[in-house]
Amino acid sequence: MKYYIIAGEASGDLHGSNLVTSLRARDHNAKIRAWGGEKMRRSGAKIVKNYHDLAFMGFVEVLINLNTILKNFNFCKKDITEFAPDAIILIDYPGFNLKIAKWAHKRGYKVFYYISPQVWAWKRRRVYTIKKVVDKMLCILPFEKKFYDNYDVDCQFVGHPLLDEISKVELVSKYKFYKSNRLNLKKEIIALLPGSRKQEVSRMLTVMLNVVKKFPNYQFVVACAPSLPMSYYKKIIGDKSGVRLVCNRTYQLLQLSSAAIVTSGTATLETALFDVPEVVCYKANKLSYLIARQLAKVKYISLVNLIMDRMVVKELIQNDMTADNIVDEIKSLLTNQKRQRKLLEDYEELKYVLGNTGASDRAAETIISYVK
Repeated sequence: MKYYIIAGEASGDLHGSNLVTSLRARDHNAKIRAWGGEKMRRSGAKIVKNYHDLAFMGFVEVLINLNTILKNFNFCKKDITEFAPDAIILIDYPGFNLKIAKWAHKRGYKVFYYISPQVWAWKRRRVYTIKKVVDKMLCILPFEKKFYDNYDVDCQFVGHPLLDEISKVELVSKYKFYKSNRLNLKKEIIALLPGSRKQEVSRMLTVMLNVVKKFPNYQFVVACAPSLPMSYYKKIIGDKSGVRLVCNRTYQLLQLSSAAIVTSGTATLETALFDVPEVVCYKANKLSYLIARQLAKVKYISLVNLIMDRMVVKELIQNDMTADNIVDEIKSLLTNQKRQRKLLEDYEELKYVLGNTGASDRAAETIISYVK
C-alpha cells in the first residue's frame, strides 16, 4: 500500500520515523512519501519537504510567512494527488494538517491523525473538524482518549512512542562522551535544551546562558536541534566560556546530566523519562503570548505536569523566565535531597501512566487493518 505522512517539526520526524519502520515491517510492499526529516528518511520514507522549512511558530511569525505557507499547501495537494496514497497520516502540526485533512476527506482519502493536536488546550472547536474529516485519531496521551470520547470521535490510545525510542537507547560511556565533546571529567553537567525552531532557540538560549556564571562547579552543554546549523548556536553563545554544543546526542547528554533547563515541548517529557531534574521554561513573542494566554484552557505548559495533572516540575513562563528564577530552581533541584526523591517517584508514576512500549506498532497495525 501507499502511505503519505506529514510531520512539521523535529518531534514529528522522530515519531514518524518509528511509524515508518513499523509500517514497513508489516507491509513489505509499502511505499511511503513524507514531509519530515533525516530520521524518517533513514527509516525508509521518501522525503519531499523538510520540516525545518515549515517551522513557523507564533501568530506573528505565521502572518509574516503566510505566502510561503500557502505555496506549501498547493504543493502538498498536488503531490498527494499524483501519489494517490491509500492512507494519509498526519502527525501533529495542526495549522497545516487540519486544512489538508479537510481537502483530503472531500476527495475520499483515508485520513489518520497520529499524535493529536492539542485541542484540549486551545482551539477546542477543532475537535468538530477532526470528527468530520479524520477517519481515525491515534492519540499518545491517556487523557486525550477521555477528551475525544466526550465528542464521540473515533479514537484509540496507542501509548507514547517516546517509551519505544528511549527503550532502544544504549547506556553511554561517560568517559567517551566527555572526551569526544571536550568536557571536564571533574565537573557534572547541566543540560540546556532551548528548542528546535530558530526564533525559539534565540529567545530561550539567550536567557539560559545568563545562568552559566552562577554554577562555576558545573559545565553547561547545549542540545542542538539537527535542523539548525551549529554556527547559529555559536553566534548566540558568543564568548560564554566553557559552554559546549552537542548535536544528535540529546539522549546521551540526558543520561549524564545532573539537571536540565528545558524549553516547553516534547523535550520536557524526554528529560523526565531519563530521570533528570528539570526546570521548564518558555518565553514567546509578547503579542503571541498575550493571544495564547486568552485562548489556552490548560493549567500547565509542560507535558509532564499535564499528564500527571499536577505540578511535578517547575514552570517559568514569560516574565517569570529570568536568569535569577532559573538559578534558584536549579540550586534547589541539585541540593534538596527530599525534593529529588519525590521528583523521581513522580517520574516513575509518569512512566506507568504512559503505558507500555509498542505505540508505533499498535498505530501501524490499526492503520493497515483499517485501510484493508
